[in-house]
Amino acid sequence: MPNKSLDELKHFETEIKGGGIVIVLDTGSAIGPESSAMLQALHSRSTGGLKSHLKILSEKGSENFMKNFYVGYGHKSIGDCGSTSIFIEGISMLAAKAIQDWPLYSGQESSTRYVDFKTQPFKNPIKTKEGEDILESWRTFYIEMLEIMKINLKKQFPINEGEPIGIYDKAINARAFDILRGFLPAGSTTNVAWHTNLRQAADKLMLLRHHPLEEVRNIGDAINITLRNALPNSFSHEIFETTEKYNEFWMKNDYYYHNKNCPDFTIVNNSINEKLLPREILEKRPMKTELPKYLAEAGTLQLEFTLDFGSFRDLQRHRAVIQRMPLLTTEIGFEKWYIESLPVEHREKATSFIKEQKEKIEKLKISKEEKQYYIPMGYNTSNRLTGNIHSLVYLAELRATRFVHPTLRKKAKMLAETLLNLFGKYGLVMHLDEESDRFDIKRGEHDIVLK
Repeated sequence: MPNKSLDELKHFETEIKGGGIVIVLDTGSAIGPESSAMLQALHSRSTGGLKSHLKILSEKGSENFMKNFYVGYGHKSIGDCGSTSIFIEGISMLAAKAIQDWPLYSGQESSTRYVDFKTQPFKNPIKTKEGEDILESWRTFYIEMLEIMKINLKKQFPINEGEPIGIYDKAINARAFDILRGFLPAGSTTNVAWHTNLRQAADKLMLLRHHPLEEVRNIGDAINITLRNALPNSFSHEIFETTEKYNEFWMKNDYYYHNKNCPDFTIVNNSINEKLLPREILEKRPMKTELPKYLAEAGTLQLEFTLDFGSFRDLQRHRAVIQRMPLLTTEIGFEKWYIESLPVEHREKATSFIKEQKEKIEKLKISKEEKQYYIPMGYNTSNRLTGNIHSLVYLAELRATRFVHPTLRKKAKMLAETLLNLFGKYGLVMHLDEESDRFDIKRGEHDIVLK
């Protein structure tokens, strides 16, 4: 059967209660996710070869197979053999982080550098005028400061001879966006793409439907409906009441992590056995090369540190480490870098504005979870991160470059220094970007554009 043309594709869509949409992609493939899973499962039970399995697929289809073996008999590994792409649009930054809070998440999220926040909707879950006023005040400040920042940055970092004006302007814009993102509320909306196998989707949905935020629960419901429409034989799993109650219990009581007295950066626990760190393997690793994953057997290092929510969004991309989801509050303070990066004559005004907004947020008679929507991403959060030596070295080297947001780069450098202090005597070397924090027009090249 020939593949469909793009115009013939039928994508599956569901509107999210409260705003937004979920779309499951129809690739037009003659062998879809469920059929692919069936073929691979048959391969594990027969030596007849793929062609014989294709004949069975052609004669019987994959519908009853998936319903019986993947869902009915609970052969979960079959769900690992088929994958799908889900697009979730018009959701808050908080909801995006909830979807991505998964060790095997694969996908992309819209960058704040490429979103026009003059018109981008903000989520106001309490639907009151007070909430709307807080959100729109953040928007007004952002818009008013954007052009001021661009002009100021061009004075600070004038274009050098021979530098392409287009790349230079993009780099200036990126720097301005990186500074002003700190003043955007976490209720700002974004889009998320999630590519997942069928098993992981089902397992993640078991948690999304019990998330502390109503928006996330609604998104989970919408994803589930859309997947059942698109792949009806793979998402009719039995619901176990005891499992549901347990997931509801722990997500309600212990999902978010918050320590208002969080230190700037400290080691909480070091369970790494140095005897399991081979010196030659640590010493001989060249640049742009990862340590062997088996070194994870040596144990883990647990860290606690403050980091603004804007940079946490970047840090959360590292799936190889375990990270608690931080609760966004105003208790740990606003990251000074965002204020100090503004033109001198605007810093006092910005500080007063943040204080006024904080007082308005504190007056809202809502839960601490709901207040997150109105708090800007420049506020610091308490972070707890656990990783093995392989994952931590990779994270530190990748995030300690001059192309990384300065507030995250600072913590990555502290991590690198910690690793060297602990394990340098056992041969560990770190390949770090030694360039100081500076404006570099190469940031203007970090874009995806249509040719």
